[in-house]
Amino acid sequence: MTRFRTQLNRSVTHLRPRKSLKYQHIFEFRPVSFYAVDYCTDALCIKDGVKIDPACGSGSLLLKAVKILGKDAVRNGFYGQEINITTYNLCRINMFLHDVGFDKFNIACEDTLTAPQHWDDEPFELIVSNPPYSVKWEGSDNPLLINDPRFTPAGALAPKSKADMAFIMHSLSWLAENGTAAIVCFPGIMYRGGAEQKIRTYLIDNNFIDCIIQLPSNLFFGTSITTCIMVLKKGKPDNKVLFIDATNECIKVTNNNKLTADNIDRIVAAFTAREDEAHFTHLASHDEVERNGYNLSVSTYVEAEDTREKIDIVKLNAEIEEIVAREQALRDEIDKIITEIEV
Repeated sequence: MTRFRTQLNRSVTHLRPRKSLKYQHIFEFRPVSFYAVDYCTDALCIKDGVKIDPACGSGSLLLKAVKILGKDAVRNGFYGQEINITTYNLCRINMFLHDVGFDKFNIACEDTLTAPQHWDDEPFELIVSNPPYSVKWEGSDNPLLINDPRFTPAGALAPKSKADMAFIMHSLSWLAENGTAAIVCFPGIMYRGGAEQKIRTYLIDNNFIDCIIQLPSNLFFGTSITTCIMVLKKGKPDNKVLFIDATNECIKVTNNNKLTADNIDRIVAAFTAREDEAHFTHLASHDEVERNGYNLSVSTYVEAEDTREKIDIVKLNAEIEEIVAREQALRDEIDKIITEIEV
């Protein structure tokens, strides 16, 4: 039986929750994480013997996967890691509340980057992760990390003030050869230079990045931050990267945007088809990405649709000529009237 397990990293505890909602940080990013589950399970997991164990946070991704795949499809249990003790306990409670047996989940409370758990259980065939954005970590201050097998291949560590790429390298390290990872990311990691550019170069040159999906802005409660989803694969059939501009795939709900089922279906269909579509998708070759300095911003590859009103210059010029002619005729009439008055 093929193992199909997932490990999701730390929760979004670095965000500042509103004072009136003590545990808002636990739930704030849940909807976008759900989109990542939808993309993976809908587009990638329609095959025999597929099982999935996404985690962790408060456990919402785990339970979302069960809802999509069905409880019987998750036969090997749930694996996750959470750094926040409160969120960790909530995750375990959620498992019990949703009839997940104690022997069916393994949630660890520890720092994913410096003390990863479940070494005996990796590699995982599906990883869905919503790591914290631009969170600080030890990085180069810890001399052991550069020799960590998760980070060594790239030849660089993520900046100490921005651990985003460290989470991506962690997920890649634990990904099976036939596996897929969908990671919700802050767009800055797609174009920033320095160590992050070096890590992007490693990911592209080794053909690990399968797709970048730019999501609409203002999806989160209380913030207008934009995000994107990076899809990683180790067994790609080609060396191309698909870029999807889904910034307009949403509806307005009160003060926030929301992806509807139709929006998600269109994105998943484009993800599966891997074809160019004007103003929506572009399948870029390795050479094209290299020419762009390993910049992975979707806007670099997908031209936004020009929604400005198109002006017919020839027609406009004819209208101006007609107006000038009418103006001249009126001036001539006025001159005649003045001449008659003067006489």
